[in-house]
Amino acid sequence: MNILVTGGAGFIGSHIVNGYIAAGHQVTVIDNLSSGELRFLNPKAKFYKMDILDSKVPEVLKNEKINAINHHAAQISVSDSVADPLFDANSNIIGTLQLIQSAVSSNIEKFVFASTGGAMYGEQIHFPANEDHPCRPLSPYGISKLCAENYLGFFNEQYGLSTTVLRYSNVFGPHQNPHGEAGVVAIFCEKLVKDQEPVICGDGEQTRDFISVRDVAQANLIALDPTCTGTFNVGTGKETSVNLLTESLLGISKKNISAAHDSPRDGEQRRSVIDYKKFHESFGWKPEVSLEQGLIETYDFFQKQTA
Repeated sequence: MNILVTGGAGFIGSHIVNGYIAAGHQVTVIDNLSSGELRFLNPKAKFYKMDILDSKVPEVLKNEKINAINHHAAQISVSDSVADPLFDANSNIIGTLQLIQSAVSSNIEKFVFASTGGAMYGEQIHFPANEDHPCRPLSPYGISKLCAENYLGFFNEQYGLSTTVLRYSNVFGPHQNPHGEAGVVAIFCEKLVKDQEPVICGDGEQTRDFISVRDVAQANLIALDPTCTGTFNVGTGKETSVNLLTESLLGISKKNISAAHDSPRDGEQRRSVIDYKKFHESFGWKPEVSLEQGLIETYDFFQKQTA
């Protein structure tokens, strides 16, 4: 299959590209490198330095004879979306809509969309949240992802575009950028590698559903199945507090460092965890990488980066 991966030089996208190529697919990558890095890009992938808003995207689809699109290019910062909702909407709504329209006009067979679990469900009513949980995003970022999901639903109904929406929990692993809107795992790994104390916002009892990027890449392989359509949560169904996460990373680092505490972040969710039962029962997907193993892999990656 000829697959276009947008954002394929980024954190999650680069792992998906590796998985697709290992499975024997031909992969083309579009990435504007605003957050992606060429050093993470598989050399077997064909690369276009291009924004998804570029008018030449349809030409790429035609020239590379693309059969499927995996859309991971996005404005990913929740705080930036709050500061500049228009920029967020331009990238995550207009950019995605243009790509969907190009997919329909190019007779693309499959469209896989990276969405969000935690930001989609907002303050949860029940734990873990399944796909039927009310979508109550509290940020422009979450709103833009929900809007894109609704557009995909429209194009599926109206034009028969085969669509798969994957709602991720908190993804972590090698290649994650520890700066900007980074995950706590990447931030803390870099701190510890540099012999700096990790800083916990608030009391540290806030929980997240941490999932390894390797499990996410496997989910994206399954999503290529023609029968895999609809919306699926991709998480572990397990809550881990930031305090417990920090304790684990301190143990892995073997550093004699203690964590510091700072004031809590405004509007931060207290608990976030999603249910993957639907994906498992439908297509057999389940998380295989334990939190401990994933943390070891991520810490080792950051250690090698600074060696």
